Amino acid sequence: MFLSIFHRSGRLAIAVLAGLAIGGCGGEQAGPVADGAARANQPVGVLTEIARQEDFAYELEALGTAKANEAVEIMSKVSNLVTAIRFREGEQVRRGEVLVELDSVEARAELAAARAALSESQSQYRRSQELFATRALSQSQLEQLASTLSANQARVITAESRLADTVMRAPFDGRTGLRRVSVGTLISAGTIITTLDDTRVIKLDFSVPEAFLAVLVEGLPLTARSVAYPEREFTGQVTSIDSRVDPTSRSVAVRAELPNSDGLLKPGMFLTVRLKEKRAPVILISEQALVPEEGQQFVYVVKEGRAEKREITIGRRKPGFVEVVSGLTAGETVIVEGTQKVRDGGPVRDVGEESASPAPS
Repeated sequence: MFLSIFHRSGRLAIAVLAGLAIGGCGGEQAGPVADGAARANQPVGVLTEIARQEDFAYELEALGTAKANEAVEIMSKVSNLVTAIRFREGEQVRRGEVLVELDSVEARAELAAARAALSESQSQYRRSQELFATRALSQSQLEQLASTLSANQARVITAESRLADTVMRAPFDGRTGLRRVSVGTLISAGTIITTLDDTRVIKLDFSVPEAFLAVLVEGLPLTARSVAYPEREFTGQVTSIDSRVDPTSRSVAVRAELPNSDGLLKPGMFLTVRLKEKRAPVILISEQALVPEEGQQFVYVVKEGRAEKREITIGRRKPGFVEVVSGLTAGETVIVEGTQKVRDGGPVRDVGEESASPAPS
């Protein structure tokens, strides 16, 4: 009897101890859950900025090659002997000025003979018209004399052209290059004698990626620099844009013009081009504020102390900043640091404002 009561009392004590142990364990598990919930409700420290509206000056850099506004190689059309050189190397010449003379004796003789034949034909034709009026000359004979007159007129034109080929003139105002022949040289057709460049205006050719076609327009201002003149900046504007995009490089050729009255720029020079486009006011935020996800762009907007995740559409960029096309208005506050710690709808506090606020006295 006593032993039975002892066993029952022992089981009861064990049951009581087990219950206390279970209760104690349950109390220990409830503590971390409550602490986690408390931490979730604590504001996350972040840095923010205000989305601002300002003029967006878009810039693009490219590499270009300078070319003369007009350029030509002065060369002979015929084989002949150089008898005179009328220019100096590097000299500024006017349109129509004589640069080189070739032997013209034979050409002048041919012209004189052609003119004599033409004069005779004209006289015969005038007499034949009088005879034809009196029926002393037939229609066919008159037509034959007219044909001879036309042939002799053509011979005179040909002889004049050959004589003109013995004198080479400047086709436009420009500066001559180096002389490549001497007096007495027997040159053949196609021999280059010198070059002529009009460099009062320089054409600057460069390529721009097709992504920037939307901002390329005629009249767009630009600046250019050369390593030859590191302290000098040359200004100009876009004058023409190619009608095709290169399918290999996916770029379009652009031509600009730069005034060059002082003659510093030379054809063939390598220039660094910078294009500037003044656009309408846009909304700008720091690139740090962007939260990219699967090809989309998001930002966290702070409203009443909580982070609101919002999708935006971005436009063009400049160092450190990006244009917001839609999804954000000027004056809204966005998180720029701490985006990886916040969650949509979670509380946040701007630690930048706290550090900026004066310490209590």
